[in-house]
Amino acid sequence: MKSLFDRIRINTLELSNRIIRSAAWMNAAEADGRLNDQILKIYEDLAKGGAGLIMTGYAYILKEEQPNPNMLGIYSDELIEEHRKLTSLVHQHGSKIGLQIVYGGSASTHPNASEMTFIGPSAVKNRMTGITPKEASYRDFEKIRIAFGDAAYRTKKAGYDAVQFHAAHGYFLSMLLTPFFNRRSDEYGGDIHNRARMLYEIVAEVRKRVGKDFPVMIKMNYDDLLEQGEGLTFEEAQEVCKKLDEIGIDLIELSAGSLSVNPNLPIVRTKLKAEEAQSYYKEAAIKIASQIKAPVSFVGGNRTPRLMETILNETDVKFFSLARPLIAEPDLVNKWQNETSYKPKCVSCNHCWDTAPVSCILNRKNNKTLK
Repeated sequence: MKSLFDRIRINTLELSNRIIRSAAWMNAAEADGRLNDQILKIYEDLAKGGAGLIMTGYAYILKEEQPNPNMLGIYSDELIEEHRKLTSLVHQHGSKIGLQIVYGGSASTHPNASEMTFIGPSAVKNRMTGITPKEASYRDFEKIRIAFGDAAYRTKKAGYDAVQFHAAHGYFLSMLLTPFFNRRSDEYGGDIHNRARMLYEIVAEVRKRVGKDFPVMIKMNYDDLLEQGEGLTFEEAQEVCKKLDEIGIDLIELSAGSLSVNPNLPIVRTKLKAEEAQSYYKEAAIKIASQIKAPVSFVGGNRTPRLMETILNETDVKFFSLARPLIAEPDLVNKWQNETSYKPKCVSCNHCWDTAPVSCILNRKNNKTLK
């Protein structure tokens, strides 16, 4: 029988268990993306808490565009040294950490977004933010591809154990795959592999920069959950996953939904007390995992070790990603290791996103409530 607490490898990286802390924007860095004591404390607590792999909140790769305020930055070599403080701190506690990197495009909700220039697959208005980006030229694509490569190389130099692209939820890499945003008639538009061409090129660029032994991962939608003809479909996502597997991706983390097209999608669900409501993206993850060699994880309602271990032993899914429960209890994995029947205190209310820094409503003391 396989266990959540098996030691397991991703490429050359050995993890102490199969639980991944899924990336979450913590609204805790400095305005320019620099790290501070607040950020170090968040990830130190997670490192002490037992997750096999911690994925940071997303870090922006170009200084001139920023999806959210107070998010991490990895846009300059000057930031490498302070990121080393973070990775060293996590490693001191025996944990592993990867950096999620992103180009946001028109999905930016930054208060200074009106002063930024955004690139998109096509010049289509973002329904969530109201921003209409500039349609990407070939030179723009090259700039973004190189920026991902530079950011990944900085990630490795800073001592991270892995890098992950954010290609879900309506950010730029997700938009490339989404027909609503990608209306191009050249080789970067049309059928699914043309729409994914830039994504494949970025994977190749990053692999060239970090080498074959450094884990390269992606978080992507298995479905945009949109009206017919507007979004990436499950059938198309399967084809992208197969191609990513072929070109050497080391792990695919699955989620769903494009908020940039439909801001009201319930992609982070509530009312998860009953087990039948939990692990709500499992069917898609199970099917995709059965078709590829690269390990698959999925985020979304993973709350109960018994359910996760049933999925683990009856399917090809190898990892499980969690965010909100580890915001509420950074030491949840340690608690599960001591007692697998332990019930997390997270009630899936989503109020963790209402303060700066992001925190559980049950733990709040001096956090600032967001308007």
